[in-house]
Amino acid sequence: MQVKLASSYGFCFGVKRAIKIAEINKGASTMGPLIHNLDEINRLKDDYKVGLYKDINEVNPNDTVIIRTHGIPRNDLKTLKLQNIKVVNATCPFVTTPQQIVRRISQKNYSIVIFGDETHPEVKGIKSYGKDINDVHVVTKVEELANIKFKFDKIASIAQTTKNKEEYLEIVNELILKHREVRVFNTICDATFENQDAANELSNDVDIMIIIGGKNSSNTKQLHKICLKNCESSYLVENDKEVDITWFKNKKLCGITAGASTPDWIIQKVVNLIQNI
Repeated sequence: MQVKLASSYGFCFGVKRAIKIAEINKGASTMGPLIHNLDEINRLKDDYKVGLYKDINEVNPNDTVIIRTHGIPRNDLKTLKLQNIKVVNATCPFVTTPQQIVRRISQKNYSIVIFGDETHPEVKGIKSYGKDINDVHVVTKVEELANIKFKFDKIASIAQTTKNKEEYLEIVNELILKHREVRVFNTICDATFENQDAANELSNDVDIMIIIGGKNSSNTKQLHKICLKNCESSYLVENDKEVDITWFKNKKLCGITAGASTPDWIIQKVVNLIQNI
């Protein structure tokens, strides 16, 4: 089986940084999963004794807490810092930026629209920085804007860092048509742009596309969505164990991309398996 890798894929700066922080702070625990990749989290647990808190109430005095790459709600971070707890912040700088934009712009009487998934930890954290949380609105598609009652006619728009730029543009265009003042902040990170563009290009040229990453990873699911538009035989797998060799019947060229939380060792296992089909 022939395999072709996307020109840009896998670990981004923020994930590399977070993993290095976790390795340095051996024996510490993360507040929520550090990244959206269970295999890598298990590696950190086995090799570096990195634990996991599911809830802020599980933290004990004198513990060392690593803040996940997606960040946590503002009040949770404040609570940790007020206690006798060592806080090591591994929040991706690309996530910290929209947090601070929301904090700053909401003080200037702007209603805020976040393009993202309301249940995603990154979006929960960003939303928590608003002055009036009831005037911070999260949407996944342009049609949802019609149901929002804004407090102000000045609107600021933010995007979850891993969302699709074309879909964000649709939301921004609709806001501009309906409101007298709209401030647009392009908070989609560079790595997301590059990985999505590379996946879009490659999926046009192959018979089958394999996307490697966590099933709960927003950026990985976005890559899968992009690839499906161009290549019907596009499959999302977390590791080599999920690859089904029947997918490759009558296929000659397989394209591979991976989410920003997918380490090279997992990617290489998938590549080796497919090349031997």
